[in-house]
Amino acid sequence: MQVATLAPNVPAMHELHFAVPMAGALICPLNTRHDSAMLSVLLEHSEAKIIFVDYQLLDIAHGALKLLTKTERKPPILVLIAESDGPLPTDHISSETHEYESLLAEGHDGFEKYDQIGGTNVCLRKVTPKAIFDNIALHNVTHMGGAPTVLNMIVNSPISDRRPRPHTVEVMTGGAPPPPQILSKMEELGFGISHLYGLTETYGPGTSCIWKPEWDSLPLNERYKLKARQGVHHVGLEDVEVKDPVTMASVPADGKTIGDIMFRGNTVMSGYLKDLEATKEAFNGGWFRSGDLAVKHPDNYIEVKDRLKDVIISGGENISTVEVETVLYSHPAILEAAVVARPDNHWGQTPCAFVKLKEGYDGVGAQAIIKFCRDHLPHYMTLKTVIFEDLPKTSTGKIQKFILREKAKAMGSLS
Repeated sequence: MQVATLAPNVPAMHELHFAVPMAGALICPLNTRHDSAMLSVLLEHSEAKIIFVDYQLLDIAHGALKLLTKTERKPPILVLIAESDGPLPTDHISSETHEYESLLAEGHDGFEKYDQIGGTNVCLRKVTPKAIFDNIALHNVTHMGGAPTVLNMIVNSPISDRRPRPHTVEVMTGGAPPPPQILSKMEELGFGISHLYGLTETYGPGTSCIWKPEWDSLPLNERYKLKARQGVHHVGLEDVEVKDPVTMASVPADGKTIGDIMFRGNTVMSGYLKDLEATKEAFNGGWFRSGDLAVKHPDNYIEVKDRLKDVIISGGENISTVEVETVLYSHPAILEAAVVARPDNHWGQTPCAFVKLKEGYDGVGAQAIIKFCRDHLPHYMTLKTVIFEDLPKTSTGKIQKFILREKAKAMGSLS
């Protein structure tokens, strides 16, 4: 049985990640940023029998279930995660109002304490720098996790949002290659950074960039470049390799030869739900193919160069969007940046950057950023287009490049 959830990072969501599997069911977490139409499609595909819904997302869930009532699919039972201190809503369970069954569950914001493992999980309903600093101080937080976008929010937060910390807070980051500049600024603020890498298909982190004592004596810039690597696989995973996707041979550990990162082990998914063809393609050759292109260094540490679908091919040259983005993040005016391919009738594709500037830097124009890239990158990797706008993100803060790719495609050829 599948159990869907539609909730932000609250204790009930944390509990459901344990309770649902312990009950012998499969959990299907839904993105809180989806609209009713998309949620109805996902609910129909997952065949969820129950959906737990946070009270703030009830209207969206109602919309999705109403759409399902117009199909042959029976809507799942809706279980409302109610506000802890608020009045208990009753209209959502009225059979006269809705054509599906609903139940009520008591919820609460804040944190969960787990004495059996000696830890406390602090849940943030909404992730803001102020909430992060406040909760670190309030609950004496020692460890936290966040995507590079969250770290970027922290390092660019106003002084008024920050609070002193009596100890170093160890941060685990992943979800996208973290710019070395962000890692450096985080440590200046008193955070220790550990870089993890993995995918949903690998049950989260599959590798960790384990710090080596001999790196301590290296120059700062070199240290943060090393910390941005994806590292080596953890003990719970059988193996991670960088392989030639055609021959399936492992690439040499020379830090230059690019291959596809592949996983094998019992924390790797068994397949995609009701999609046999995609499953066969993903496991072609007996390994799970991540779609991430990387090199392996002589010390066997992996370094991601780009997503296979994000590589820009311009005039026959492969351009790593990660490398271009790293340069962009070193510009003092840039808060966020993402690089995608824009079609070009002459070159095939050219790099196009979507950029959000920091406050007070509105006067910085596209040509200034293009010149900055030209000064720090090979000429063929230099940006040809810069668009200033807010970047679309997932509920966990990852930049949605597929949206930006479509925007760049719609622009048409530059030449």
